[in-house]
Amino acid sequence: MKISEIVKNNEITLSCEMFPPKAGTALTEVKTVVEEIAKLSPAYMSVTYGAGGGTRKTTVDVADEIQNVRGITALAHLTCVSCNREKAREVLSDLKSKGIENVLALRGDAPIGCEPEKDFLHASDLTKEIKAFGDFCVGGACYPEGHPEASSLDADIENLKYKIDAGCEFLTTQMFFENHVLYAYLLKMLKAGINVPVFAGIMPVTSVKQIDRICSLSGTNVPERFKRIADRFAHDPEAMKQAGIAYATEQIIDLIANGVNNIHIYTMNKPDTARKIFENLSSIIKTKK
Repeated sequence: MKISEIVKNNEITLSCEMFPPKAGTALTEVKTVVEEIAKLSPAYMSVTYGAGGGTRKTTVDVADEIQNVRGITALAHLTCVSCNREKAREVLSDLKSKGIENVLALRGDAPIGCEPEKDFLHASDLTKEIKAFGDFCVGGACYPEGHPEASSLDADIENLKYKIDAGCEFLTTQMFFENHVLYAYLLKMLKAGINVPVFAGIMPVTSVKQIDRICSLSGTNVPERFKRIADRFAHDPEAMKQAGIAYATEQIIDLIANGVNNIHIYTMNKPDTARKIFENLSSIIKTKK
């Protein structure tokens, strides 16, 4: 099923993201992750595309496992930096042959020492290619705090319009930890004429190491309230995990209460974390069985 169809009734949806194994490693462990998350009946499951395109085949394999073995709609990521036109068409052909209809088009970041491909300089370029190739539902990324390379948030939103004009049908946000940031961003998007469905990306932070990585890679602001939680429970992994899940759950409840119906959880391949969140929301989000 296309994600554009999933969201058309404006019902509450909860979806999950996972990443494939590195190239050359076994799929066995990840298939177990797929199985466990699929048991939660998410609206869909997305699969990332490794830096440098190293997981190109395994991304397709995991998407196939999600959709054709576990019966959950799959969303496959595809990035510009590691894809020339030939590689992109090869991946898209593989996805089409497996009946996978959804692709998330991303610019991506080139690994250190790796020269990026030049066919697609922006996610909007890749979006056009995907739409021209076949009948895919294409999504894109957006950044409530602005893309790290954008001169301003307004400039970033102007660039976002290029993705929409290229055929992007829905957006998934970068992680954020203060809901008012998203609300202000959504208002700016509407004023700019962008009204495609938006999935709010929620990262349950279950270890202090994650915080340092988040700050260094994405530039996402970690509020003082969450920093105090991390300081208090840094030396108790189980307490930190519980607190992180509670924080994410609170965010999601507030989002839904304020009309943000589409939530995307960055699971980091941790089914137990996803399961706890689904349990916490069991009477709020009615998943399909």
